[in-house]
Amino acid sequence: MSSQITESKRRLRRQMSLLRNGVSAADSARAGELAAKALIELDLAKRAERIALYAALPYELPTRPLFDAVVEQNGVALLPRTTDPIGLEFFAVERWDALRPGAFGVPEPQPDGSAVRLRPADLVVVPGVAFDPAGYRLGHGKGYYDRAFAAELGDSPTLVGFGYEFQIVDAVPHDQRDRQMDAIVTDQKVRDCSGCLQ
Repeated sequence: MSSQITESKRRLRRQMSLLRNGVSAADSARAGELAAKALIELDLAKRAERIALYAALPYELPTRPLFDAVVEQNGVALLPRTTDPIGLEFFAVERWDALRPGAFGVPEPQPDGSAVRLRPADLVVVPGVAFDPAGYRLGHGKGYYDRAFAAELGDSPTLVGFGYEFQIVDAVPHDQRDRQMDAIVTDQKVRDCSGCLQ
């Protein structure tokens, strides 16, 4: 990755951190409800065999409302657990309170039972620091999701970015290793980045 792209990503992370820290608890809760409703009502979500999501950190768009909606619809949600070296495994979760703090303080499922292998018919809700209309995503820089769903692996599930509307920018700095989202859902809008919503 070029030093210019690295610095551009660093600046954008700082900018988004300031914006996210300015969101009140009430506004955050409301935004989480709106985004969850928008996503769960998509035909794409209704058609998905399984839905994987993540437990948001306090400064991220809340995902508890989405978790509750997915469990109500499907009986179970899939959530990631970090593995070494820098990887993700997904496990079926029925109760939010079964999650425990894992890497970087992110609530994760316990490794009970076998990890679930995701398939093309599944939908994965992906966190991000920023997104752009083309589906490019800026993460926290560890590369977990880019590695887990690298384009060259093939047979990828549908990837849906999830965040506040202010996290949408004109263009996210990226290189060939950055995985594009198929769609992006925020508290205000749903964006189709790959034609998956047609």
